[in-house]
Formats: sequence, structure tokens, C-alpha cells
Amino acid sequence: MTEFKKYIQRYLDLIPSDNWLEEMINSGAETIQIFSGLDNEKSLFAYAEGKWTLKELLLHLIDTEKIFQYRALRFARKDETELAGFDEDLFAANSFANDRTLVSLLEEFRIVRQTSIIFFENLQNAALTNTGKANGNEISVETIGRLIVGHNFHHLKIVEERYLPNLK
Repeated sequence: MTEFKKYIQRYLDLIPSDNWLEEMINSGAETIQIFSGLDNEKSLFAYAEGKWTLKELLLHLIDTEKIFQYRALRFARKDETELAGFDEDLFAANSFANDRTLVSLLEEFRIVRQTSIIFFENLQNAALTNTGKANGNEISVETIGRLIVGHNFHHLKIVEERYLPNLK
């Protein structure tokens, strides 16, 4: 197994069922529920020096999902252009997430997740099996959809283990 496959497998293993589209809905709802329970002060909490605030983490989910959507769209449409990777820390450092309201971030998350659900639900099986190259690695459209879900669950786990216990 390549390092890339090991890397993505850790996310895919977090998806609780084989119905990844249903889990996309579930993880989105769980994310909204958790973040809706925060006030502005709590949303600015970071569990350690150099770690993202909860607002930055939420915008990281949004940014990553948008990038994954774009990759999936290009590959679903049989575009063979190799796509670049992205630096998540650079994105977070330049996001100005902490200057936004939590309501605004949650609304953007809802919209982005809804577009992911509609997009992936309406792809034919043939498009889901299309592959392309992103960040130097070949990946299928379906795997990108699954990564959106697994990545979301990965960060929910971090929120539940490292952030929420410190906010009580």
C-alpha cells in the first residue's frame, strides 16, 4: 500500500457504514449540531498553542470540501488535467475565520455540504469510477466523496476529544 493510500485509508476507516452518501448527510448534521451549540467565545478556543480555533477548524472543513468538490467535478467530467495540492495551514492562516461570525460559517458549511450531497447523489456509477490525478496521486471520484465524509468524521473526533472537554 502506498503512503497516499495509507494516508487516505485512515479517513475512509472512520466512515461508520458502507452508505457513504448517507454518512455525508449524517456527518454534516452532526457538525452543525456541535458547532451550533457554541457561543462566540467558545468558537475562538484552541486546545493548544499553534492549533486552530474551532472557527478555523470549521472553515478548514469548508475549504477542504470545496477543493474536493472541484477535484471530483473535474474528474467526473473526464478532465485529465493534473490538479495541484493545497497547504491547509496556509489556507487557515489566511482565512480570517476568527473575524467571521459562527452563524456565517455554519451557513457556508450547510450550503457547501448540500452542494456535495446533490452533486454526488446525481452522479452515475460510471462517473463515480472516473479517476484523475491530484497532488501527484491518482484518485477516483467516489473516493473523493468518501474522503469528504471521512475527513469530516476525523475532525469531529478531534473536536469531541480535544476541544469540547475543555469548554465545560
